[in-house]
Amino acid sequence: MRSDRASGSARDRERGFVTAETAVALPALVLLCALLVWGVVTAAAQIRCVDAARVGARAAARGDGNAAALARAAAPAGARVSVATGGDTVRVTVEAPSPAPGRLGGALSVRLHAEAAAAREDVIGSTGGGERWPA
Repeated sequence: MRSDRASGSARDRERGFVTAETAVALPALVLLCALLVWGVVTAAAQIRCVDAARVGARAAARGDGNAAALARAAAPAGARVSVATGGDTVRVTVEAPSPAPGRLGGALSVRLHAEAAAAREDVIGSTGGGERWPA
């Protein structure tokens, strides 16, 4: 005597497999999409850090006292900006946390960093002997 299950066609025996495969594939696809979006957002934040460091370095090179504020305005939220002057150059460093979604924030935490240097404009062209660079 054969049971109904054993005598069923192959199609009947595989009826639940598509649902099970979909139940596994959809969350994996959603996670992959979330990671891709996080990567793009993190890359955009890194570009903002680089731009902020450049803005700050240019402003500090001109002697603008608001260089750190200008860099902070161009940087991502939560960024730390430092301006250092040494000799005839200025160096601006921007550090920021990467934006991360909700509960994944701790697992996807990356520290973004950018640094830019520029020659101070008040010392460019001063040769010490009162000579001027040719125009």
